[in-house]
Amino acid sequence: MPIQTIRSQRLYRQIADQLQQLINDGEFPPGALLPPERELAQSLGVSRASVREALIALEVVGQVAVRVGHGVVVLESRATPLEPVMRAAARTEAWALDPEFESEIELNLDEEIPPFSLLQTRRYLEPEITALAAMNATDDDLKAIRLAFERNVSDNANGGRNCAGDRLLHIRIAEASGNAAYALVIKHLLGHQYGAMFRRLQELFMETDMPQRSQNDHERIVKAIEARDPTAARHAMEVHLDHVLNVFFAE
Repeated sequence: MPIQTIRSQRLYRQIADQLQQLINDGEFPPGALLPPERELAQSLGVSRASVREALIALEVVGQVAVRVGHGVVVLESRATPLEPVMRAAARTEAWALDPEFESEIELNLDEEIPPFSLLQTRRYLEPEITALAAMNATDDDLKAIRLAFERNVSDNANGGRNCAGDRLLHIRIAEASGNAAYALVIKHLLGHQYGAMFRRLQELFMETDMPQRSQNDHERIVKAIEARDPTAARHAMEVHLDHVLNVFFAE
């Protein structure tokens, strides 16, 4: 079976693209059953969860029919690329707030998150995100992480206070984790400029050498990810965020 091993973020789309191409090439004609999830996962070198997501995506665009207990049946071949079809599906069936909760949930994505809440959330999430990045990062991800670190170094050399390179590095690491939900959360938390509360906290409590110390922490994190060492990457991020929390909120 001409299947190539996959290592990439957004795995389900990569898997779906490859399966769709095999279907369009006649490898699996209409009416045929695709191999079982377990077999596909083993052939592709991915998890069964990623395979299942890919099969559901193909069903959404009308390429296959998923029949629990029977298998995945190929429908009439379509030459339409998956990506634009998925975008069209997203427009017609948007990921939107459930009307049931409109009166129950206050959601202001522009409101500043209090600094301790922001850092505490990052402390719980980012070590695991970084470990996943060490396991899942593609070569392109590693280049993006390295470039973000170089931006961090440049910002520090030029006295930048916006910490754009610093925040970009954490975003690139989240993108490299292979988990779109983690990436979305970190992009929301760090894609905003620091708010008034965080900036005042920096003015009052940030150590003079903190940018350089953070840069040194970042270098250890990047090297652990590049070494594909999830344990070292997780620990390096824990140490880094503990340092930041202690600077701003030491009792």
